[in-house]
Amino acid sequence: MQPPGGVRLAHSDVKIPDFADYRRHEVNDPNKSSQESSEGRRVFSYLVTGATAAVGVYAKTLVSQFVSSMSASADVLALFKIEIKLCDIPEGKNMTFKWRGKPLFVRHRTDKDIATEEAVNIVELRDPQHDKDRVINPRWVIVLGVCTHLGCVHIANAGEFGGYHCPCHGLHYDASGRIRKGPAPLNLEVPYYEFPDDDTVMVG
Repeated sequence: MQPPGGVRLAHSDVKIPDFADYRRHEVNDPNKSSQESSEGRRVFSYLVTGATAAVGVYAKTLVSQFVSSMSASADVLALFKIEIKLCDIPEGKNMTFKWRGKPLFVRHRTDKDIATEEAVNIVELRDPQHDKDRVINPRWVIVLGVCTHLGCVHIANAGEFGGYHCPCHGLHYDASGRIRKGPAPLNLEVPYYEFPDDDTVMVG
């Protein structure tokens, strides 16, 4: 008999879903208490955590050994720096050294060279840089002898501006290493260097 208003108080015809497939199989075992199954899961979790930690330590050791093997040796590190004795370079001359696989130009400028380069109007330059911004000591110009156009090697103390000439495409740089004629977009690169004393320059 249905209650007034046609509302049913019980749903005896609704099938209850079976969640057995979503439960841990230990819980489905009617002969095991929930405490026993919980202890089993806890032991399993400890084993997994311990194994993961062991693998992590081993992997860290392997990575450390690999990084150590990739570290540069003393002789390789020495190539990143070069010490040059300036007394070996006469005034008005340029000497070429090999540094990091590239030609390195060290030029001992004369008073005339210095005055000429400092008088250049940088507004007229493609890559505007004042001479004072490219040298530490105006007597010495230190640049990489690699053309900023297509990477050709320059000829020092040559060209229309008395600096450097690229024979590949007819480029001309002045005695400060600034591009003055030709398609190069940038001046010659000035590497990092310092003067430990008046007679020595350390590049790199």
